[in-house]
Amino acid sequence: MKWGLLFDIAKLNNEIEELEQKAAEPGFWDDMENSQKVLQKTKSMKNKVERYQILVTEWEDLLTLNQLGLEEQDQSVTAEVQEGLGKLREDINRLKLETLLTGPYDKNNAILTLHAGAGGTEAQDWVEMLLRMYTRWGEGKGYTVKTLDFLAGDEAGIKSVTIHVIGENAYGYLKSEKGVHRLVRISPFDASGRRHTSFASLDVMPELDEDIKIDINPDDLRVDTYRASGAGGQHINKTESAIRITHIPTGIVVSCQTERSQFQNRDTAMKMLKAKLFELKEREQKEKIEDLKGVQMDIAWGSQIRSYVFCPYTLVKDHRTNFEQGDVNSVMDGELDGFINAYLASGLANKKQGA
Repeated sequence: MKWGLLFDIAKLNNEIEELEQKAAEPGFWDDMENSQKVLQKTKSMKNKVERYQILVTEWEDLLTLNQLGLEEQDQSVTAEVQEGLGKLREDINRLKLETLLTGPYDKNNAILTLHAGAGGTEAQDWVEMLLRMYTRWGEGKGYTVKTLDFLAGDEAGIKSVTIHVIGENAYGYLKSEKGVHRLVRISPFDASGRRHTSFASLDVMPELDEDIKIDINPDDLRVDTYRASGAGGQHINKTESAIRITHIPTGIVVSCQTERSQFQNRDTAMKMLKAKLFELKEREQKEKIEDLKGVQMDIAWGSQIRSYVFCPYTLVKDHRTNFEQGDVNSVMDGELDGFINAYLASGLANKKQGA
């Protein structure tokens, strides 16, 4: 069994030892912020090693159980061993996937923004469907999903929505979802029952740690307040507590309306702006405002990363990895791990980070 090589356990143990030596050095606690980071990193690595050791124990227990079943010629053991192997395989794949999350912000929370593209009311309904899909996925992972901003469609659906996905590795997983998503189905808004194609774009940003400094000149900002409202036209409150911030030099616009006070909405909106500006700085493409808005191509035909077909057949296909799933309803219920795993395993994420 070569799992230790697969998960690079020897390297992890060496790094843990180095970090523990750092923590034992005189003056380690003088820099409280740095010491907390070291301890957090040590804890994360130890957790990974511990999970690996649990997998090894489970594997050895299954081998022993299987051997006993063979010796006693007890057929009832077979089902138990097969069930245990199935669970073990899932746990191994989950841990293996986490080893692919090597980006500097992969462990961070994620901020997702969905925009309706070509397709009118149909596209706005598509955004609402995608919002439900990502909410289901997040909740299934044990993440907290909060709506930060919401703009309802004219007749149905949602024009745009921003959500905050809070949990370890949220950005690492969800960064694979950034791009244009295409829907093909019989439109419920078409009395003739014709097939329609609609598009929506998804932008994904990491929530940045407080220690990452981005200089923002207050004179470069235009701050507008407005009355917050939720889905269906329901008012979240009757005061102008919602905040919209425009960064004048770049044209970036961020907004938040779902926190309890204007101060909280402003704080959250500033975090979103900080993430956008940091993304620009990282890419060193200050002239390309499209990158800041998370739309690298038109939200239309030919630019999609994934297609969701409801008719004339059912299929969800990722055009980057060619991974596909025939059960479109389970995908819309949040079963996205196959697509995320295929993207991370393909190395596309690393290529983009190195670009």
